[in-house]
Amino acid sequence: MRQNTGNCGGRLVLTFDDGPDGRYTGTLLDLLKEEQIPAAFFVVGNHAAKEPELVQRMAAEGHIVGSHSIEHRNALISTYSYMKRDFEACRKIHTELLGRPPRYFRPPWGIRNLFTRKFVKEQDMRMVLWDVMAQDWRADASTVGIVKKLRERVSDGAIICLHDAGEDTGGAAGAPLKTIKALELAIPDLKALGYRFISLDEYFAGAAL
Repeated sequence: MRQNTGNCGGRLVLTFDDGPDGRYTGTLLDLLKEEQIPAAFFVVGNHAAKEPELVQRMAAEGHIVGSHSIEHRNALISTYSYMKRDFEACRKIHTELLGRPPRYFRPPWGIRNLFTRKFVKEQDMRMVLWDVMAQDWRADASTVGIVKKLRERVSDGAIICLHDAGEDTGGAAGAPLKTIKALELAIPDLKALGYRFISLDEYFAGAAL
């Protein structure tokens, strides 16, 4: 994890896991549009199939839509054949909804097994983890607490991982509402400190220079 050295300003990448969820994701997209922030949504395949309009809206509004597995299963209990079906199913859903396969993959909980890298490479994707979390999925998370963690933990070049869904993937009921309210406060604050939100594409283009 990157450490906040006290220096303000720099680049941040905002990412969201576990959605889309019809109760929360649209409101989050409204906020990102208002703040003119590009984000990356790592969607669970089964959720994406149930909310195609939200997935298509993400892409239409300039956000990256990445894969977060088909059902958010722990890779440590997943066999080769399951992982193969998982990656193929996600590729099919993304292609049907967006006309192209996903370019980025985030493993559930960041957990990988011996086959994860193999299928990421075979499907010409890039694996993306994170530098900053704010434990926004927890039942005891608070809006103020999420804002505080973001402010204290970010630094230049940090990839932030938050959640726009998650009741069936380990998150507390209603947790994304707190996340959205926290972002309403944190985004202007971070911008005032000189941070600039960039897309994953821009982030990796810069890393290649």
